[in-house]
Amino acid sequence: MVTVDGDACVVERRLAAGRLRCPGCPGRLAGWGHARPRVIRGEHGIGWRLRPRRSRCAGCGVTHVLLPVSCLLRRADGVAVIWAALAGKAAGLGHRPAARLVGRPESAVRDWLARFASRAELIRGVFTVWLCALDADPPPLPPAGSAVADAVAAITAAAAAAGRRWAGRLAGLSPGELASSVSAGALLAPGFTTEWINTSPFWAGGLPGREGVRSKINSLLPCSGDCR
Repeated sequence: MVTVDGDACVVERRLAAGRLRCPGCPGRLAGWGHARPRVIRGEHGIGWRLRPRRSRCAGCGVTHVLLPVSCLLRRADGVAVIWAALAGKAAGLGHRPAARLVGRPESAVRDWLARFASRAELIRGVFTVWLCALDADPPPLPPAGSAVADAVAAITAAAAAAGRRWAGRLAGLSPGELASSVSAGALLAPGFTTEWINTSPFWAGGLPGREGVRSKINSLLPCSGDCR
């Protein structure tokens, strides 16, 4: 699974230009059909039809689904909806008021919150590292009151750092979309471990180096030039 920009035209241009890298080798990805279509529920219950692009690595031959950062793996609701529920939990809401906030069934929201809480410390650590990789002098992250709130704060700070570093080019990147990108869409997937994240050859010792950050951000930039 490779996370990409939500604009299909941008994804096609990147595939044609060989600017999407395989997560398992140094090869470049090329178009290879599409995955099965599905409907994603967005904010206010408005859904849209998604037919993810498939790609094939010119080097190793492995195929990958290109998942827009507006989605998460195995979730029928969009990132904006799920992130609103997570932010509500970080602010002190339980699963019932959080479900009312986003207009989704209590059972679904309870599952999102439980999954996120079960890996909150790991998520906080990963995005704190990303924050430091994106900002040489990041603002401190004081305790936010709970493990979930700490993790949400770390993601939010990393997204803000990316926006500052590439101002005008990542202005629309939300914390939820960054979380989707960094986790390869697996933020709430079963069996989440650091292996879901550390699949790039640019990662060293399980931590994102400068090139690892560039590689991820370049897959999201809406313009033709690479980030520097």
